[in-house]
Amino acid sequence: MCDFDIVVPRRGTNSLKWDSRTDLLPLWVADMDFRAPKPVIDAVIDRARHGVYGYTIFPDSYFAAITNWLARRHSWTIQRDWITFSPGVVPALNIAVQTFTQPGDKVIVQPPVYYPFFAAIEENGRRCVTNNLVYRDGYYSMDFEDLEEQAHDPRVKLLILCSPHNPVGRVWSRKELERLGQICLDNDIMIVSDEIHCDIVCRGKKHVPIASLSEALAANSITCMSPSKTFNLAGLQTAYAIIPDAKTRDCFAAANKVHRANVFGLEALIAAYDGGEAWLESMLDYVEGNLQFLRDFVAKRMPKVRVVPLEGTYLAWLDCAQVGLDPGELDRLILEKARVWLDDGPIFGPGGAGFQRINLACPRSILEKALERLEEVVRVSLPATCPAHPRNIS
Repeated sequence: MCDFDIVVPRRGTNSLKWDSRTDLLPLWVADMDFRAPKPVIDAVIDRARHGVYGYTIFPDSYFAAITNWLARRHSWTIQRDWITFSPGVVPALNIAVQTFTQPGDKVIVQPPVYYPFFAAIEENGRRCVTNNLVYRDGYYSMDFEDLEEQAHDPRVKLLILCSPHNPVGRVWSRKELERLGQICLDNDIMIVSDEIHCDIVCRGKKHVPIASLSEALAANSITCMSPSKTFNLAGLQTAYAIIPDAKTRDCFAAANKVHRANVFGLEALIAAYDGGEAWLESMLDYVEGNLQFLRDFVAKRMPKVRVVPLEGTYLAWLDCAQVGLDPGELDRLILEKARVWLDDGPIFGPGGAGFQRINLACPRSILEKALERLEEVVRVSLPATCPAHPRNIS
């Protein structure tokens, strides 16, 4: 079993996270600093030893691994022919926008939300419609009244759902998903659901695939999934879309035909889903420990920062509105003084200003170092009367 406290050196490995800015401590992009499960490493090494890496096909074990995983982890029974390969969830989102909307059509998103959603819409000549989440008393919820109003526009053809939600960390309830789904059905709006974080939910929470709720929602949805977040496999370029409706699936597959499977990605997916569950459970426990460490640290040493309740993903959403700094100035100080790289809230769209996203999927020593650096930035902005101000810390 993996020791998640081990710091795996990643600089010099062409890591987007660690080698893009070698002067910063990176807790931004959503990949883990943990080694993948041993069955995955072994499977990739075994395949590499073969020495021939030609074009590949999808074996029965690939489809079985996915269908068994979804049944076991999410109580969702699917048919193997619903599965369509994609090199990633973001490419799948782009294909869906290109295939099922026309230039000038409108697409709904729910910000603050994963920023590639905006690019998938606007860079393909579509118009983005925002159904902003409601943030009240430190908790996020959907604004269904606004969603119903937006959905009445006949130019709206598609809604991109983030479930679990990145960055606010909500795991949507069955009731919330049913209401959103019904609004889309009533207005003939297709749902494309990014469920890449579906396996990473906090104890006591349950991810519900929106397509599992009814036959009608299954027929009106494309569900995008991948083992990449779950098992830290993003560089192996292996994801998939679950598309129950045959006509929709055929259209998607036709647009997707230029993409072929990564020979190592296939082996990694099969090994992860078939043999990585114990590793996943241990990783979830460790990340929840990191979350508690974050909460305790912030409560004691950065009391003006609020950790938004996290239900899913390994990404914590920090409310910094009470720190007393302009959001742009705070981000500058985090980068230039603390030398820590977080994701600044405004990149997630409306409602993101004053927030920072921090990645918890790292050894605790790295998280602690980052928080100690952040503390210095936050403290200098506090009034001298605040108990957390440096002159009041003994």
